[in-house]
Amino acid sequence: MIAISPRPAGRNWNTVSFPSTLYLIPILDLLLTKVPSRLQAEVRLGLQEALVNAAKHGNNLDPGKKVLVQFSAIANEYWWVISDQGDGFEPPESGEEAIEDYLPCDEGECGRGLFILHQVFDRVQWNNEGTELKLCKQVRHLSRLPLVL
Repeated sequence: MIAISPRPAGRNWNTVSFPSTLYLIPILDLLLTKVPSRLQAEVRLGLQEALVNAAKHGNNLDPGKKVLVQFSAIANEYWWVISDQGDGFEPPESGEEAIEDYLPCDEGECGRGLFILHQVFDRVQWNNEGTELKLCKQVRHLSRLPLVL
């Protein structure tokens, strides 16, 4: 069951929580409602990767554990804060050199999700425990084409 928390007065953040599942279509639709249509496919791909990581790798698809998403549109920035109830992981360091460490490798699909996050979003930041991910997409610089058409 998807739970949407009412937004407190004077706050710009909405909250949605759901049991760990890979059925994400209604959640993604909700999280993308305010994103400009020309960026929705690209942002959908990035959010799907982040939500799958939280449900599958963070919560081990345990339906007793929830994924919590706070989201907001502030000026020309779209923010998502995704939290899971898992044990966490060692978050990658920020910076170009660290991002290159997460390029897809030859053995299966390791690193693909983290690489996609860094390609889609302008800011990708984990908490120290590796259980919360902050994503930001800025839309003031639309000179480049979306990654996904």
